[in-house]
This record gives sequence, C-alpha cells and structure tokens, in this order.
Amino acid sequence: MRHSRPPSPKRPPAPKTLPYAPKHRITPPTSVLEPLTKQDIEFFNNLRGSHRLVKKRKRIEVDFEEHEDEESRRKRSKDVGLIAGHYNARPDVGPKQRLQSPIIGLKAFNNWIKAVLIGKFAHRALDESPWAGGRHGRGRGGKVLDLGCGKGGDLTKWAKAHVAEYVGIDIAAVSIDQARSRHAGMHNASRFPAFFAALDCYAHPISDVLPPHILAPPPGRPSERPNDGPEVFDVVSMQFCMHYAFESEEKARTMLDNVSRYLRRGGVFIGTIPNAEWMLKRLLSLPPDAPPRFGNSVYTIEFDDRRPKEERPLFGDRYSFFLTDAVENVPEYVVVWEHFLRLAGEYGLRPVYKREFHQVFQEHKEHPEFGPLMVRMKVMDSNGESHMDEDQWEAANIYIAFAFEKR
Repeated sequence: MRHSRPPSPKRPPAPKTLPYAPKHRITPPTSVLEPLTKQDIEFFNNLRGSHRLVKKRKRIEVDFEEHEDEESRRKRSKDVGLIAGHYNARPDVGPKQRLQSPIIGLKAFNNWIKAVLIGKFAHRALDESPWAGGRHGRGRGGKVLDLGCGKGGDLTKWAKAHVAEYVGIDIAAVSIDQARSRHAGMHNASRFPAFFAALDCYAHPISDVLPPHILAPPPGRPSERPNDGPEVFDVVSMQFCMHYAFESEEKARTMLDNVSRYLRRGGVFIGTIPNAEWMLKRLLSLPPDAPPRFGNSVYTIEFDDRRPKEERPLFGDRYSFFLTDAVENVPEYVVVWEHFLRLAGEYGLRPVYKREFHQVFQEHKEHPEFGPLMVRMKVMDSNGESHMDEDQWEAANIYIAFAFEKR
C-alpha cells in the first residue's frame, strides 16, 4: 500500500524584514524550520529503510574517524582509473612537435637525469650480465625490466646501453601500443629484442603477463631461489611512476616484489620519485588560512589536507599534481624515503645512491661524459646557458634520483 504524506499546516506569512539576511542563501528566505507533527512522524516511521538511515547516522556520529577513512578509500578507489585514463589520453607527438612544448627545457633535463642513472649504474650491471654473449648474441649484454615504461621514451637510452633484451610494462594499454610502435620504428642497427605488456604491476605479479621464455634464467643459473624467482633481469627501472604504488601498503609491497623477485643478485634498481621532504616542507610553510596548495606557472601540487608530518599516514597520503603539457591534475602519493628504505630492505634491496635533481646536476655538469651530453640533449646550449627558466628549474627539483642493488 502506497503511503501519501499528509499536508502540512499552512505557514504563517513571513515578516517583511528579517534581522538575519545572509548574502548567499541556499533556501528561500521565507523558509523556516518546523517541528514534525504526529502525522509526519508516523509517515516517516512507515517508510521502508528508515531504521537503516537512523542506524547509519548513529554510526557516523560515534565513529567519525572510521567514516573519514572510508571516504579516503572511496577517493583512492577511483585513482587507478584516473591515472591510466590520463596517460592513455596523452598523444604520442613526433620529435618536431615535442620541441614546441612550453617546458621542453624541463623535459630535456629530466631525460638527462635518466641518462645519468643509466650510465652511472645500469651500464655496469649490463656489462657484468650473465646474458652477455648468450642466446641473444651480437655482443649485447643484459636484460632490462622497465616498469611504468609509458610510451617507450627511454628506448633510445637502452639502445645506447646495448641491452640484450627489454621488457616494458605499463598500466596504460594505449601507451603500451605506442611503445611497441616506437620500438618497431627504431633503426635496425640499434633495435633490440623487446616485449611489451599492459598490466597494473602494483596490483598483479608480472608473471601474469610475461610468458615463460621471458622469465627463463640464463644458462647456469638456478631456475628458482628460495622465496624468490629465477635471476632474469640485470636492471629494473621505474621512472616518475613508483609513487603511485604508495596508495596502500599492499600495492607498495606488490610493486617491490615485482622489482625484486626476478632481479639477479648484484643487479640494480634505478628510479625517480617526488621528494616528500621538500613537498611537506613547502606545504607546512603555507599561511595557516591558505589552502593546502603551492606551485608556480609550470606546476601545482594540492594536498587533501595539511596535517603535520608526524600525523600523516605512511600510505595513501594523497595529493593532486599538475604539470604544464605533461600531467593534468593526476592523484599521486607521498613516498617517505626512510620508510621506503625499510620496506625495500625486506626485499633484498640495498640503497647505493640518492640525490635531489639539482645535486645530480652539480655532481655531473663537469663530467667528461655527462657534461657534453647535456648539450647534445639540449639541456643547455654550447655557451652553458640553460634552456629552463626559474619556474621549470623549481619543478625539476621536486624530484630525487635513486639506485639500489640486489643483495
């Protein structure tokens, strides 16, 4: 039987003037709060589900902190789709159009940082690889696992490192297709065997998408190790993407297991992540009444809240990041370096290098190899003038570069 709500008593006319006159009303000025009549109470009590509404309201009043956690989890549950959708939607422009980017200096500098990491740490691991002179031949050595490979922007760097085989994995399927096409278009002399797969490697093991022959160990190496997989890769690289894993402890551990499980002893793990210490210092230096947001004409970082460092969670500390011509307000997560070190140690990874980007620059600007490379990669001109303005330089220094070794 359908219940119809009884008509409410007729309201008295509103006075012509009101002592309280807010400028931004939501309800009409003639509305007032009226107590429920007995008929109203009976009507609402007969509605289906009213007891559940009362029960839920009491739960929120008693356990508000748990409700906040649920709200945070609800936000984070959408982040994976937002991240994958953002990178899928990014067009793969050609070299000429890429030079027209308003942050071309910053992009060139970030590429130079990655080239330094590869030259400083990956080359040695590749030279010492058990794959050198093996079934791949042609004088190449070493296998690389590139987690978060994107559109294959580092393929040329790995070609110059003379890798024997490359495996690229990314959450964005469109990016993987573009990376595969970029590899197919490489010059024959520099092209190397490669395998590409789309996978959320923070939620699934890479063995879900890699065929057995990719994960087969080199001759003379054990097919399995206690609590580990075979020694397959000499280098694992994660560039500007590892921080997405710190949405939760489960995802961070899945990521580290994928990094470490098939990395050989003596192999290296290299990457770049945002500098949590710098970001939190900027956040907490804002005026008390300011929104939790800072940046310049190139980038913007906006946190969900401005709690002090000691009250912030180790996982799921969420902020939104915008970078001109690169990242469109994508949700990201803070990676506290000390906590990352402890977690990585559980997976047999020992830190060997950690530098802020400006420190990498200071260390290597006069290097006989990496110094001239800055000119060739258009980080600066032949007169030593940078192609970055001050805002781009500040954006570059959001990040740190790191390297670990597998014990």
